[in-house]
Formats: sequence, C-alpha cells, structure tokens
Amino acid sequence: MHWSRWGDPNRTATLPDNAGELIAFAFGDVTPDPAVELADVRLPESRLTPEQRQAYAAAVTPAQVAIDDTARIEHTRGKSTPDLLAARSGDFSAAPDAVLRPASHDEVVEVLRISARERIAVVPFGGGTSVVGGLAPDGSAYDAVVALDLRRLDQLVELDETSLTATLQAGMLGPQVEETLGAKGYTLGHFPQSFEYASVGGFAATRSSGQSSSGYGRFDAMVVALTVATPAGTWRLGRAPASAAGPDLRQLVLGSEGAFGVITDVTVVVRPRPQAKAYETWRFESFASGATAMRTLVQDRINPTVLRLSDETETAINLSDPSAIGLNADGGCQMVCGFEGTEQRVARMRGEVGEVLSGLGGTLVGQEGGDAWADGRFDAPYLRDALLDEGVMVETLETATTWTNLPRLYDAVKSAIDAAAKEQGADPIVLCHISHVYPSGASLYFTVAVRETDDPVAQWAPVKRAAGDAISRHGGTITHHHAVGRDHKPWLTDEIGETGVAVLRAVKETLDPEGILNPGVLIP
Repeated sequence: MHWSRWGDPNRTATLPDNAGELIAFAFGDVTPDPAVELADVRLPESRLTPEQRQAYAAAVTPAQVAIDDTARIEHTRGKSTPDLLAARSGDFSAAPDAVLRPASHDEVVEVLRISARERIAVVPFGGGTSVVGGLAPDGSAYDAVVALDLRRLDQLVELDETSLTATLQAGMLGPQVEETLGAKGYTLGHFPQSFEYASVGGFAATRSSGQSSSGYGRFDAMVVALTVATPAGTWRLGRAPASAAGPDLRQLVLGSEGAFGVITDVTVVVRPRPQAKAYETWRFESFASGATAMRTLVQDRINPTVLRLSDETETAINLSDPSAIGLNADGGCQMVCGFEGTEQRVARMRGEVGEVLSGLGGTLVGQEGGDAWADGRFDAPYLRDALLDEGVMVETLETATTWTNLPRLYDAVKSAIDAAAKEQGADPIVLCHISHVYPSGASLYFTVAVRETDDPVAQWAPVKRAAGDAISRHGGTITHHHAVGRDHKPWLTDEIGETGVAVLRAVKETLDPEGILNPGVLIP
C-alpha cells in the first residue's frame, strides 16, 4: 500500500464535485494539510547487529531480510487515522529495524526462536490494514523490532470439495483468496472494507467481519482449524467441525492479534460461488424503524446476504456511495439489502425480505442505489485521504450490543463524540450505520468528520477516549471487528474483568515467555 495513504499508490482519490458544498456547509473554512514528501522522511538507524542479520538471513535467506528505508517505512504502523497523521507528518520513529519475509511455517518458527534468544520484538504483518494500533508495538524493552511479513505464505494448501473446506496460507490477501477459490467454483464470502489489502491471517487474528456477514457470517465462525507458530513451538488446533474435548482453544488464537503466536495457515468453510447477485436499497422513516426491520429479519432467519442501515445523517450525506457524497435532502434512512446464490434463491429471498420490509414501513427505492453501494464499497478509505488533504479529519469506531440496548448506546456514543469534539474547538459530523446483525443484537459503526485544529492527533485523543468511555459505561463491547490493538486496551479490563486479564497473561507467558510477540498490543 501507499506509504502515507490507504491502498493503491497509483489510485489517489479526489473529492467529487458535490463534496465541496458539504465541506463548506459543515466545516466552514478549512486549511489544506498535505503530506510530507517521501524524500524528506528520515528513519533511525537499524539496531540489528551484523550477527543478528546473519542469523535471520540463515533462517529466511539473505534476500528476504530487508533493512532499506522503503521496506521499513512500508511496515511502520497501520492505517488508522492517527497512524496516517503520523506518516503524513514524516514521523517514522516507530519503524521496524528490519523486515523479514519467511516462505514457510518452519521459517517462521526459526525466526521466533532467534528473536526470543536475542530479545528482539516481532510484529506479525499481513496486509498492514490495522486501524487500532495493532502494528505499533512497544519495543522500548527490546534490543530491536522486526516486522514479520507473511506475504510469501500465499498458497491454497488444500481444497476439500466433499467437506467444503479450504486450507489457506496466512499471507493470502482477500482478492487472491477469491480468485483462487473462484477458479474452482467456490467463495469464502468474506469482504471487509479492507478486503483488497487484508490477509487471511489478519482476518483470523482480529476476528474480522465482512460486509456480507449477514449471509456468510463472521470470519471466526468460518474457521475449522489453524496452524500457529509460537516461541514455544508449533501449535495445531481444530480436528473436527465440533468437539467437546474441553474448551475450544482455537478461540485463544482467533482475535489474539499476533500476541500469542503467528498464524501460518487457516482451514475455513467455503461455499459454492453464487450464480446471481442483486443489491437494492430501501427507505425507512427513521433509524429506529429501520433497526426494528433488521431485527425482525434476522430473528425470523430470513435476513439477506448483505444488510446495512445508515442513520439519518449518513443517509443525508450519502456516505454509502463515496462517488456521490454530498448533501441530500430526501430524508429518512437508507437500507442496503444484498442477495447472493442461485437465481431461484435470490428471487425467493428478495420476495420474502421485501414482504417483511414493506409490512414494516419500508419503501423500495430500487437497484440503482444498491449497485452503487456494491461498486463503491471499497472506496471509502480513499475518500478519507482526500478529506485529510483538505484539512478535514475522518476516523471510525465501532461497537456492538443487544437490540434492547442499541438505542441507548447509539445516543450515548454520539453525544459523547459531539461534546468531546466541541471541547477541542470544532463541531463534528457524526454518522452511524448498522452492518452486522445477530438474533440478539447488532453492531454500530460510527464515522466522525471534523475540521482539523493545529494538532489533529492531540485533537482526536480525547474524542476517542470519550467514545470508549461511553461504550464501556453503556454496555457495548469496545470492539466488534476492529480488534483491540493498543487503542482499545484502556477499556479491555472493564469488559473481561481482572480474571480475564490474568488468563490472557497466563497464556502469553506459556506461549511467549520472553514476551517478544507484538509487545504492548492486546494485553493490558
């Protein structure tokens, strides 16, 4: 990816013409804030000794030990807005001392053995898409930090067409997974907004949830087995689709963010590639009435493959279609419904869903808006970069709760963000949508846009703190699918309790006694 932006370096987004009206209306005069030039970036010297480089070279071959500035810059932090603001300012003080690119599980094990012996911190690196500080280790207690880039672990190991499972190496990125499985007639069906750059290992390590989760489920629900390299040795988990052989230890790895081990392959459930896809939009008078319709669908087990509801503000700005962002005075809330499967199943699902939504006050708008959402669903991060260029800071945060608690949590988080941002001297726009639903509850995904002040990193910190406090205080999880990283650690103890924290620390001590794996991430 681009060293200081999201995504394809050759694809720099510009704001649509109608966005200028929105910026002027919402933020008044803004001051453009361009990024520094790459040529002006300066890195600290690599701290690896010649002997340490030689040891790593013996493990992964000399060509796969990179200490050049480009490799180190590209593996510094992730893609949260604070991460991007640091990169745009030229701050690469957190750059790893080297980038290692193993080609096998055994090479990963050997890298970890060397790192534990030499007291060198290791950051597992998949696609680099973390938005919670998950790639920003605390390396202060270590002699050096290396990024363990898994891109060379990129093969389909096995496809079991009878059991409908596939074993995928952890470095495969989303598009490669779909291309490889698609050539054999299958799909994983996992499409998070980071899809184009996120990896299989990252999906597992963060409990990722894709935009088709209503139909395909979360990634952790797809996992049958994992292979993990740890400083204590190889750990293989998952022998059958279900087991009563004690607690499910796969769950210790799913969501562990590289703090317990390095996932090298994952066996997942796959589906036949859909013959037909259809996306349509519906309009509801309010966010509350749309949420009721979503709850009815999922509790009646007739929810479509994609189910997404924007609140009044997000609908007015039309954020679900980044190419058309701007003021929209139509009112109400937009719902996107997507249907995938055979022609007959898509037709049946559309009929059943349409009957329920119409009966609950929904109005069918048509397929044009749904197709626009499907075409632009991976474009929003590029839009964030364009707004940052203009001096408008944009960041996201998410949570989940029960249906009963959803309205209370929604109001509390919006109010907390609004008040905290105003205390920093700028009025925010706070948008929200629901895009992951369950019979007992749903997620809330907030987008915050605000005019930058002199120090946008310091400006955002109290807003994030206020939002996290509101989520914790009002019964939400601190993260539904973005993971914990460093950004959400302050609230994890409240969510899992001191006993839960002790369990995590005990697992860490068993698997990684020297504490070299992603130090400072996940565990309070």
